[in-house]
Parts: sequence; C-alpha cells; structure tokens
Amino acid sequence: MAFVEPVVLRDRGIELVPLGLEHEEGLRAAARDGELWQLRITSVPEPEQTRRYIEDALEMRAAGNRFAFAVIDTAGGALLGTSSYHDILASVRRVEIGYTWYAKSSQRTHVNTTCKLLLMGHAFDTLGCHVVGWRTDNFNFASQRAIERLGAKKDGVIRGHALRRDGTIRDTVMYSLRSGEWPEVKAQLLYLRDKSRHG
Repeated sequence: MAFVEPVVLRDRGIELVPLGLEHEEGLRAAARDGELWQLRITSVPEPEQTRRYIEDALEMRAAGNRFAFAVIDTAGGALLGTSSYHDILASVRRVEIGYTWYAKSSQRTHVNTTCKLLLMGHAFDTLGCHVVGWRTDNFNFASQRAIERLGAKKDGVIRGHALRRDGTIRDTVMYSLRSGEWPEVKAQLLYLRDKSRHG
C-alpha cells in the first residue's frame, strides 16, 4: 500500500482530485491564463508539453515519490492549477508540498491558502506526517513569501542544487513545518482565510 493513497480533498468551493490525463485540456487552459510557462523560475509546462507533464507526474506517482492533484473550482468545474506531495519519505513520515501553480486569475485569492490547508491537514492529521517541507528557487521571492505566510520555518539554502528551464543553475531555499507546530499554524491560517472572506 502506498503512503499517499488516492483521495479527494474539498473545502470552500475548492476540490483537490488526483491528477490524470483527463485534466490535460483544463491544465493547458490554466497555464495559458498568464502564459505562466514563460516564467523561468516555475515548473509550469508549455502548452504542447501538458500531456507529458501529466504523464511524468503519473510515473512519479507509480514510483511512490510524488502524488499530484488537480485543483478544481467546484462551482464552475474549471481547473485552476495543480499541487503535489513530492519527495515522499514514508519511513520518516515526511512529504513536501510543491509543483504548485495556479492560473493567473486564481493567484492572490483564497485558492492557495485553501489548498495548502487541505494538503497540510491531510499530511499531518490523516497521514501522520512528522514534517511537511517546501522548496523554491532562490529568485522566486513571491513563493518564498507565500511559504513563510504559511508559518513554515526556513531550513537553509542548498547551493547549486538544480537546473532551471533556461539551463541556469539555481540555489534552492528549503522550508519545513513540524507536526507540533501544526495546530497553531492551522488556527492562524483559518483566521486569516476567514478574515479575508469577511473583510
């Protein structure tokens, strides 16, 4: 049995469903919204590479080291983006959350906070993870701020860690949150989410 089993997570009009080939057109449309593949610091696929992107995610799922979700707007059924558990280490009960991107029209909305609450809650409360981690490009300052807003702690920087899509070598900023920190972080995120909906 895999550490991360197929599951559908839902809250506040957002549904996370296991990513599959049936999501190809929706994912392509989400990437087109803002031409996100042109950003050198993201993993967003170019339109013609969308199927391969999903196939790669499914291969990684079969190998047990990544589980990708499609992010769906339950009201209209539109696919808003994707997020994954990755670098899954069942032996130490650790997952990372990444490969996350959303259509430009969904950015700076409640979507990211809702998705992270769902993924963190499932990781800590259902899978019994001790640690949830994040990693991002050292030049992706928006991502770093978003991760820090989640309450994650910066672990450090791995220098010369990976290739960007343009062939340059990036440093990777690593973050984590421990299970003992989750209750307070969850309360704060719920407060911020609810405050933004009423403000």
